[in-house]
Amino acid sequence: MTLSEAGALELDAADPGHRELFDVPAAQGGDYPEVAYFAGNSLGLRPKATRTELLEDLDAWAALGVEGHLDAARPWLPYHELLTGPAARLVGALPSETVVMNSLTVNLHLLMVSFYRPTPSRHRIVIEDAAFPSDSYAVRSQVRFHGYDPEDAVIRLRPRPGEDSLRTADVVEQLGGDVALVLLGGVNYLTGELMDIPTITKAGRLAGAVVGWDLAHAAGNVPLALHDWDVDFAAWCSYKYLNSGPGALAGAFVHERHLGGELPRFEGWWSTEASTRFEMTPESRPPATADAWQVSNPPIFSMSPVRTSLELFDKIGIDVLRERSLRLTACLSELLTGFEVITPADPARRGAQLSVRVPGGAGEQSRRLRFGYGVIADAREPDVLRLAPVPLYSTYHDCWRAATALTEVMG
Repeated sequence: MTLSEAGALELDAADPGHRELFDVPAAQGGDYPEVAYFAGNSLGLRPKATRTELLEDLDAWAALGVEGHLDAARPWLPYHELLTGPAARLVGALPSETVVMNSLTVNLHLLMVSFYRPTPSRHRIVIEDAAFPSDSYAVRSQVRFHGYDPEDAVIRLRPRPGEDSLRTADVVEQLGGDVALVLLGGVNYLTGELMDIPTITKAGRLAGAVVGWDLAHAAGNVPLALHDWDVDFAAWCSYKYLNSGPGALAGAFVHERHLGGELPRFEGWWSTEASTRFEMTPESRPPATADAWQVSNPPIFSMSPVRTSLELFDKIGIDVLRERSLRLTACLSELLTGFEVITPADPARRGAQLSVRVPGGAGEQSRRLRFGYGVIADAREPDVLRLAPVPLYSTYHDCWRAATALTEVMG
């Protein structure tokens, strides 16, 4: 480690983020009043504006009752539309292709109803072996639901022996004629590897498969261009890099070529054209947009924090944040020289996360960092600490603190 504390503070003065816009928890140990927070890839910090704006929406309920659907300052009936444009810009999509609804795995299931259409000759699903468990559960249950054996139908991609990350060429090689669906994480939750989304998408579609992406660790982390990359569908959560609160509403993308067609789809009240919703007819008339995949009345007070966060990203810009992210992560990477980092060293192949393999149990080392040094890192047993310097609120001084603490803990 070559960077001094004074040097880290100088870097912060020259390259500040937006920490002042967030509530940073108090440290429970160490020499500094606030934590050095590196768990934004698990749960992002709360924007200060969230409390104020959520209370405004709650107060509209108190003041207006049911009339808040039309008369609130942010009317509830079309409230979800306030999120559509910012969400679309964040993931590189058209507003008609984008909707904020439900939770991530619910959205994946709703999308697989439409896009996983297996046949005896083409029914396999490709995922990473290190996929987040919920994705594994989802695809295995979809395979079983359609009458196939997940032990045969789910192809789990593993890195080459002695390597920690997948190679794009190896992924493409597995996309044979029996593959119905490719469903990978845009950024792998464990290793922090940024997948080559456009190359894999193109290869999968050329092979005759549908290609979808879980963007839980990519949305708000790296720039995306889902429309231009010709992705079939995607889903993401908003409680990690999007800082919308625990269990916050998720997003979904459906490419415009699939809109207004005859894809099978589960429907409910919010799946029909808004102009016909209160006609109370028994038959849905879905719009030619991603809104057709909505089912239920959106929860306004859960949408409010997502809207607040998306407005921050709209104002600052994901490209600006990515540039600062590259600088912060490069700094942390240099400070962690000598540790076993399993995240790709190439900055173009990673997001705002470095995963470090540690002896002695990841959970125990995480507790030592938290209570001994005021450093919050995410532990994945048995031996991986995930450190995410989030460009919105992390600092170079945080990076220096984390590396210093980890050196002492591991020493």
